[in-house]
Amino acid sequence: MTGARGHDVPPGVDPEAAKKTLLARRAELVALSEAAADSRKAVELDQQSIGRLSRQDALQQQAMAKAQDARRAHEIRRIDAALKRLAENDYGWCVECGAAVAPRRLEIDPCAELCVACAR
Repeated sequence: MTGARGHDVPPGVDPEAAKKTLLARRAELVALSEAAADSRKAVELDQQSIGRLSRQDALQQQAMAKAQDARRAHEIRRIDAALKRLAENDYGWCVECGAAVAPRRLEIDPCAELCVACAR
């Protein structure tokens, strides 16, 4: 397979396995985000049922849930970018210098878009 940059798939890279892994991780992240939607809702001010410390705890939990959701959204964007590179046959090639990304690096992080040298 030749990509848009004129490359064949790098040796040791299995595009189908990468796609399967990326899609599974994306589905998992979307499900987690949907399951945690209630945690990100506004904390209601009800002094009779929630004391001051309980409200502070609820606000802290809400902030942590929002931060987790932001991390999930960032990871989904990375996955979507990797899926786009797969579709364009550019997966496994560094987006900066065009060198092959090490297959072991892609096993650890299927979203990796930089070779080791450019990632430094």
